[in-house]
Amino acid sequence: MCISVDGRRVVDLWAGYADPQRTRTWQEDQLVNAFSVGKGVTAVVAAGCVARGELSYDTRISELWPEFATNGKQDLTLRDALGHRTALPALRQQLPQFAMYDWDHMCSELANEAPWWTPGATHGYHVNTFGYIVGEVLRRATGKTVGQLVRERIAAPLDADIYLGCDPSLFSRVADFEWPGPPISLTPPAGMNEEQLLQYNTYYNPPGLSGAATVNTPEWRQAEIPSTNMHATARGVCSMYTVLAHDGSHKGVELLPATVLRQAVTEVSSGDDVVLQRTSRFAHGFQIPLPERGFGPHAEAFGHYGAGGSVGFCDPVNRVGFGYVMNQMGPRWQNPRNKALMSALYSCL
Repeated sequence: MCISVDGRRVVDLWAGYADPQRTRTWQEDQLVNAFSVGKGVTAVVAAGCVARGELSYDTRISELWPEFATNGKQDLTLRDALGHRTALPALRQQLPQFAMYDWDHMCSELANEAPWWTPGATHGYHVNTFGYIVGEVLRRATGKTVGQLVRERIAAPLDADIYLGCDPSLFSRVADFEWPGPPISLTPPAGMNEEQLLQYNTYYNPPGLSGAATVNTPEWRQAEIPSTNMHATARGVCSMYTVLAHDGSHKGVELLPATVLRQAVTEVSSGDDVVLQRTSRFAHGFQIPLPERGFGPHAEAFGHYGAGGSVGFCDPVNRVGFGYVMNQMGPRWQNPRNKALMSALYSCL
């Protein structure tokens, strides 16, 4: 865990083990898969593209990606993709195990897919497909993958340990993730209705999409799935959000102009979530606070949670940057570990 206040690092702690067998102690520079914390990083990349004039939040996806304009999706925008409104949280056609490593194939399947609800009418958390849809739009706008953009526009200026696509030279620093549950299933359970298939396929089509049975492999670590497999240290996550807590610019590093950052954190979607089947709230790629699940006490805070408990956020009111990463899956909703850490932080401010 790493926390900054007013640009000064005030908490920097690490402990535990880097493998489920408890043979390796967690190191100061330990990298770990932070899952959907990467969506917040991708939101910064997208906002940076907007700031550079490479596209806008109102850019229609089909302008850059003509193949996407099928089945009523022709008017969907980058804003819709960032706000989980493209109605493509899952693929219906069952794909082979680990097909998510074939970027072009996944994007082709998504371009051809029929929406699960009226596109743009409401929202549902695009757990894994968010990365492909947003990532392909950014790739076509810039000629670079999200992983390249993260390296050039976030990690390098900040000298931050944030990676989307780990080079093998980093593998010795990556913690193994303790994945719970039964072995991976290669086919969905029989007899599911449309709603049940949506829920299942969002996480498990293709098998391994969310990391099950592959999260600790070289293939997973080297892949670029912007929604799901960013690897980082807590310090790296904290360093990005420290700059965002200062209106996008701090100590000579500008990640975003303040005007674009204000756009990026404005609400796009709020209310009943078709996928999660509870209330969710999104800005342009960031999660923004709900009464039952915020980032501390302030409505102005923003960031993103990751599966099992990891989280990165900033609080512009108190100028807090916060990064927490771990390798033992806990509850996805109302995780007691990150809640306790945030409570401890705000009890000190």
